[in-house]
Amino acid sequence: MLEKVKNLIDEIRPMLKADGGDVELVEVTSDGLVKLKLLGACGHCPMSIMTLKMGIEKRLKEKVPEIKEVIAV
Repeated sequence: MLEKVKNLIDEIRPMLKADGGDVELVEVTSDGLVKLKLLGACGHCPMSIMTLKMGIEKRLKEKVPEIKEVIAV
């Protein structure tokens, strides 16, 4: 599951970088929790929770059904 998540994050990263942001994968737990750190412009953007939940989490859950939730740390 970790490799799948890493690959998907790498696919998403260019979209974030286009807006001056980035994301760092911190941890993928055995119970389906993905912990991410939003960086750059994404780290303090008022829309970052929307990016996290409606963008990143939605995409990861579609491709890796074992994922239960994505959270920012």
